[in-house]
Amino acid sequence: MPPKNRHPTSASVQPSAPKSTPSAPTTTSSKPLNANTAQDIVQNVWDKYVQRTPQRVKLLDTFMAFLVAVGALQFVYCVIVGNFPFNAFLSGFSATVGQFVLTASLRIQTNPENKAEFESISNERAFADFIFGSLLLHFFCVNFIN
Repeated sequence: MPPKNRHPTSASVQPSAPKSTPSAPTTTSSKPLNANTAQDIVQNVWDKYVQRTPQRVKLLDTFMAFLVAVGALQFVYCVIVGNFPFNAFLSGFSATVGQFVLTASLRIQTNPENKAEFESISNERAFADFIFGSLLLHFFCVNFIN
């Protein structure tokens, strides 16, 4: 086999376009002109959340944050003090995780932005399902403690 030709032939050479110079003057700073800091991004997200999110959804978000805090406190308590009644720890932790999941489901179903996906489910029906699921969850958690 003959060796491969590694040099381009004259037929395959493309003329290069002349390099254009930028019309705007360049700055000496290291970050681009349109870049935002992380604090600006977080502030923008928070402002849009406060402006556009309905009060009902904010209330559900607050309850979900409370459930995360309770679950974290239970876990920290178990690590520091111990888990002597392990069934009690598992029951309490599963109750917070399960309630978080049920609340997230209620938030998704009652959010006005998701109305197209859940047009056959009214807000009252979603809340009734949430209450029924919560009662069932807590019934099993109480029975798991013994």
